[in-house]
Amino acid sequence: MKLLRLQIACPGATVETVVEDPETELRGLALVAHPHPLHGGSLDNKVAHTLARAALACGYAAVRPNFRGVGASTGQYDYGIGEAEDLLAIADHLAPQFGYLPWTLLGFSFGSYVQHRVARNLDARQLIMVGPAVSMYDFSRPAMPTTIIHGEEDELIPLAAVQGYAAEHGIPLLTVAGAGHFFHGKLTELKTVVEGLLQT
Repeated sequence: MKLLRLQIACPGATVETVVEDPETELRGLALVAHPHPLHGGSLDNKVAHTLARAALACGYAAVRPNFRGVGASTGQYDYGIGEAEDLLAIADHLAPQFGYLPWTLLGFSFGSYVQHRVARNLDARQLIMVGPAVSMYDFSRPAMPTTIIHGEEDELIPLAAVQGYAAEHGIPLLTVAGAGHFFHGKLTELKTVVEGLLQT
């Protein structure tokens, strides 16, 4: 596997981005968005890392940016709006280097909110939202085929809220038994579920 740590010029920041290439015949590109930057979220978050591991195992190149103001990324938090613009710029920057392979969007918690905004303007294969913060942010109808993965015992984002959002918009909802918001002790189960979605 080849790992690159890049600084990519974006609309409101220079964004630190880790790109992992399994150096096999690629099936696509996976753009991974981490949880809230003001609450310790970064590209090293264990759920974001697990999403990248799942993508690599399925033959995708995994792209994990740090949002504005996190790690070596410049700029300031912008409520998910500027963060989405940055991810679009990263996708535009990297796509030619990988032969314009199709994108899959993966986001965790606040990162799901960002990715559902990215989905409005990026032609991607699918959107996978893990622990989406639907009770905290204004999630509209997804702009592309979407699946939600949620912990049955999520202590931050009630499962009932996610069930309501999924039912309203006809989104498949997969639950991980015994999992809280951060999937403590359940990362292997999460990885397996994500791999199943990426292999279809």
